[in-house]
Amino acid sequence: MKKSKATAFILIAALIALCLVSCAKPEVKDDYTHHCTLYIDCKTILNNMDQLDPEKAELIPEDGIILPQTKVGFEDGDSVYDILLRELLARGIHIESSFAPVYDSAYVEGINNIYEFDCGPQSGWEYRVNGEFPNYGCSSYHPQEGDEICFIYTCELGADIGDIYGD
Repeated sequence: MKKSKATAFILIAALIALCLVSCAKPEVKDDYTHHCTLYIDCKTILNNMDQLDPEKAELIPEDGIILPQTKVGFEDGDSVYDILLRELLARGIHIESSFAPVYDSAYVEGINNIYEFDCGPQSGWEYRVNGEFPNYGCSSYHPQEGDEICFIYTCELGADIGDIYGD
């Protein structure tokens, strides 16, 4: 009986150790050929808290910034989506996306557990590069050295963040 308890204890300890190793966040590295900046905010929600799903209120940072402007690296061929996914996973920030065949690109559904429609029927994530909102998906955009990439939550289909494509 004592042997089986000891074996069970060792097995449980080994499983816990394995989980800790495999569940550890990837390390943020900086040995890339190129660099850009990545910034993520949901500031628009602060002005629309009355529309926000009440269960999401605790997820909104006080200043609305999920990731401050951060220098990140990338390689030739990386897309904005590749950079976003890698950097958020390395920092332990939740991201959920899907592939949108109609756009032949990844679609970012949620960042930091904040999803489209969480703050009204026209809310969701958009991205811009160097102040411009590309008219195609983030996995189709390949950044250049020094680009400023921003993922911004909109509550008004882009009108509240300067994206006027819908006009």
